[in-house]
Amino acid sequence: MDYIDSLRIFRSVVEARSFTRAADMHSLTTPVVSRAIARLEKRLNSRLFHRSTRAVSLTEAAERFYEGCCRVLDDLDALEADATVQTREANGVLRLVAHTTATVNRLVPLIASFKRAHPKVNLDVMLTERPVDLIADGYDLGLVLPFMLNNDSTVTRLLERIPLTLVTTPAYLAARGTPHHPADLAEHAFVPMPPSIRKPNLAFRVGDEEVIVPMRHDIASNNPEFNRAMVLEGFGIGILPTALVHQDLKSGALVTLLDDFPIVDMYIEIRLAYTTRTLLPAKVRAFIDHATSFFDDVTHDAANDASHGAPLAAKAK
Repeated sequence: MDYIDSLRIFRSVVEARSFTRAADMHSLTTPVVSRAIARLEKRLNSRLFHRSTRAVSLTEAAERFYEGCCRVLDDLDALEADATVQTREANGVLRLVAHTTATVNRLVPLIASFKRAHPKVNLDVMLTERPVDLIADGYDLGLVLPFMLNNDSTVTRLLERIPLTLVTTPAYLAARGTPHHPADLAEHAFVPMPPSIRKPNLAFRVGDEEVIVPMRHDIASNNPEFNRAMVLEGFGIGILPTALVHQDLKSGALVTLLDDFPIVDMYIEIRLAYTTRTLLPAKVRAFIDHATSFFDDVTHDAANDASHGAPLAAKAK
């Protein structure tokens, strides 16, 4: 029996003025209650009760101790009640870290719809494109790309695979020539993600073989928007999210390359990350369930649109 249990028993004895009735209140035997009080008296080095065959009365030390004991137990009960509410009802502050470009371009509808569905949850959203540690940095959840996670114990759930497209400007091709085979790319410049995030090469499927092409570059960044801007400035070939360059392709500012040669793993994963599968606060569980349902609906709608000839990238946006 721990100290808090002893305090609760002490309070019950005081209020019931009986060891037997206190024992009944806690579903214990009278000897167990007596031993708990004896241990408490030994800990405090003070007698707490005057006992007789007919009654129990408090010592002066017990009267002083009782008031403080009640304050401690009442505060503890309030904390436990608040923690229980936090576990059962989605409320409080949800600290969310999210990939900047993915959030601005794709995830705002998810976050907005969650807030509408759970008005008692306040959102504290941090946007970044660097690696994060959810536990060390104090985040409840992450909407991240795989390279952003540096803790192997983090639980992740795939939300979406974003297709990538190989693009450049017509002016770049006019100056450097148009590649007709993956091997031709060895002579071209790229504007890629840094090698620390993505392998500095592309793997094409050519028949039954893979052709590996190194990506020579003078400019690299972890921000797709910046890479897109550098490609538009004529600095080379980009591997960019299809949805991000949809309008550029439509307007002719960018063109795709080597459409007849499929690229291996040509997508970016958006993952939902959290620190544990058990005893999740209600606000965290609510976001996980909402995000899963949201992307299930998006996938279903995109599949329907694809069957009717609508562009997936436009729907995904």
